[in-house]
Amino acid sequence: MTEYKPEDYSIYRIQKAKETIAEVEVQIQNEFWNIAINRMYYACFYAVSALLVKHGIESSSHTGVRQLFGKLFVKTGKFDKNLAKHYTDLFEKRHKGDYNDFFDFDKETVIRLLPVSKEFISKIEELINTNK
Repeated sequence: MTEYKPEDYSIYRIQKAKETIAEVEVQIQNEFWNIAINRMYYACFYAVSALLVKHGIESSSHTGVRQLFGKLFVKTGKFDKNLAKHYTDLFEKRHKGDYNDFFDFDKETVIRLLPVSKEFISKIEELINTNK
């Protein structure tokens, strides 16, 4: 049986974040706006999970991941507060798009959020690589 180190999980999850954010382009091309929001959220979630696991921190829930990220990286000033709000915004949007009937996001919203999501993932990866 293969044993994995926390660093292996961190590398895997940041790669998963990059793959998932790439999926958003396909969803945009197909005009699947709610799915695009969903994939942006999950890409950011995987990135935050990568950061947490790099520091030996696990959570079994999405809310737990958000809370730990806020407590350990945002409130301490290690991660920009305004950019961190994007993650919370995506969480709420993903929930709305996935669970509310007769609700669809629009192209403008998705296009506006994509570069911020990419920046979010990039900043998380920088934080992982600086070992802070």
